Amino acid sequence: MTKEEAYKKLSSLCSSGEHCRSEVNEKMKRWGMDRHDIDHVITRLEQEDFLNEERFCRAFINDKLRFDKWGRIKIGQALQVKKIPTEKYRSLLSNIDEEAYTDMLKGLLKSKCRSLHTQDAIEMKAKLIRFAQSRGFEMRFINACIELLELPNMGKSEDD
Repeated sequence: MTKEEAYKKLSSLCSSGEHCRSEVNEKMKRWGMDRHDIDHVITRLEQEDFLNEERFCRAFINDKLRFDKWGRIKIGQALQVKKIPTEKYRSLLSNIDEEAYTDMLKGLLKSKCRSLHTQDAIEMKAKLIRFAQSRGFEMRFINACIELLELPNMGKSEDD
């Protein structure tokens, strides 16, 4: 594939959705392009604002929060896998509205709580913690949200 063909295909792709350098780079490698041509096309896409890593990070973080309900840790790890420099997304992650973030986690934990089948409060809490950690939430938020949940009494009497 020539540089111009790659540019046309990628500019069309990038105008329909956000992509990062590493995604575009991998795509051109699969097309069999050499390193010099790849660098040239990426530079041109960035100069013409088809590729913008900060904009990509904003969109990626927003989508993972809203649609996948991921926490900051998992989002950060996913961005690292995409070879995004930490300084590009660190401030975006730290600027996530904490109230909305906590509300999202509370909703996830309430939903998970309903699907758990255990009679032991400690086991219930452990399962909720593992679930929230697998979604990438920080322990301080997990603990705070679990404390706010009114976990079922798990069959205990008032005298216990």
